[in-house]
Parts: sequence; structure tokens; C-alpha cells
Amino acid sequence: MILVLDVGNTNIVLGVYEGKNLIADWRLATDSKRTSDEYGVQVTQLFMQKKLDYTKIEGVIISSVVPNIMYTIEHMIRKYFNMTPLIVGPGIKTGINIKYDNPKEVGADRIVNAVAAHEKYNRPLIIIDFGTATTFCAVTKNGDYLGGTITPGIKISAEALFERAAKLPRVELVKTPGVICKNTVTSMQAGIIYGYTGAVDFIVEKMKKEMETYGEKNPLVVATGGLATLISRESKHIEKIDPYLTLEGLRIIYEKNKETVI
Repeated sequence: MILVLDVGNTNIVLGVYEGKNLIADWRLATDSKRTSDEYGVQVTQLFMQKKLDYTKIEGVIISSVVPNIMYTIEHMIRKYFNMTPLIVGPGIKTGINIKYDNPKEVGADRIVNAVAAHEKYNRPLIIIDFGTATTFCAVTKNGDYLGGTITPGIKISAEALFERAAKLPRVELVKTPGVICKNTVTSMQAGIIYGYTGAVDFIVEKMKKEMETYGEKNPLVVATGGLATLISRESKHIEKIDPYLTLEGLRIIYEKNKETVI
């Protein structure tokens, strides 16, 4: 069994693979104030709830966009799993050719998503990850990571509205029947959901046109992340939801690099 961890700004997503099969997954809050022991106790308890033996873990891989929590997470892995984790970053084999001006600037989560989608679908791709930030990534059929776009996530956008407009309440992020709404709550819900969906579709349309200049036609539009389902229901362009894309990418990268693990 291997343990994969995707450390995001809001959540840490964990998965356990037995071979190519995901046999357990969990989501924890990202909190830099928590100690390695607090995380260690929680993670080992999650294993026990699933009746999995955490001492049987043979390898660990981590991708992270939160540098200030990495010491805690790495120390937890060393202490509770008695091994050094593999960290997604420079020097790691991915099979993806990054065309960014500075490849080191590309977030680990974006690389991991690209690796998984390229291996699974083997065609031109636009990958949308609905996380704390929403990222759009363009990948060619041959595995060239062309680049992409980063926008504020839907929750960040909604929070800004609540905090800056004194009379507007916090609302649940749910779809409304239409956009001509009769009260403040549904008016806000419609504006957030449909407005964000419109932004997503516009970026995808622009990205498709630009990918054609690289000779990449009809890219598959794949969405992942916590709010992918909510937005994809209204989107004209999202074709597939792949909720475990990041975890799958971590497994694939681990397999490509496991001989380097100490």
C-alpha cells in the first residue's frame, strides 16, 4: 500500500492505494498551527476506522502548495510511518514537459493533475481544478504542459462579497432556478453560481482557440476539485468530472520515482 497526500490551502486530501486501486480517501482541514503529533494521531485513527494497518504502508508521496506546513507533514510521516516521503517538485520524473517560462513556478497540484489526465485520456486536455484557487491548465496530446490561468476560487469570491458588502449575508452555494430572483439570498446565489460558471466557460473558450494555434484541436475538458460538480452542471464545456484526478496523479508519479525513495 502507498499513501498519497495533496496538501492544499484549505484541505489536505489523503488516499491509500493498493496497486492501482484507491481503497480509502479522506479530507482534513489544512491548519499550520497543528502539530505533527495531532496530524499523526488523526491519520492513524482514520486508518483504524477503515480497518487498514498503517504499518503496512510501503511508500508516501506528497504534493503541496503550502510551504509553511510541510515541515509538520514530513515530520509526521517520518515519525508515524517510519519513512521519508517523496515530495513532488524539481527533479521528480513526471513524464510531462513543462513549457512555463520558469517551470519551478508551476504548482505541484497542477503538475500532478496533468500527469494523471495525460496518462488516463491520452488526448489534448484542458484541466480545471476547483480548489481555493481555480486553475485552468492546457496539456497537449504528447504531454506538453503549455500553461494556463489562475482565478480566485468560488469560495474566495463569495467571501469577498460577504465581507465587503455590509448588508449581504453569507449564503449556501446552491443553484437557483433562474437569474431573475425575488430576494437577496437567491439573487446572491444566482450571481455567484451563474456568474462563476460564465467566467469558467469564457476562459475555456479562449483556451480552446489558443490551443488550436499549437495544433491541438478538440481538447477534453476535465474538472476536478470540491466544487467541480456544482459548476459543471451549468457549464457548456466541462465534459468530464474526475474527483480523484490529483490522487491518481500522485500514485502515477510515485510509480515513476519509487526507485529513488530512501
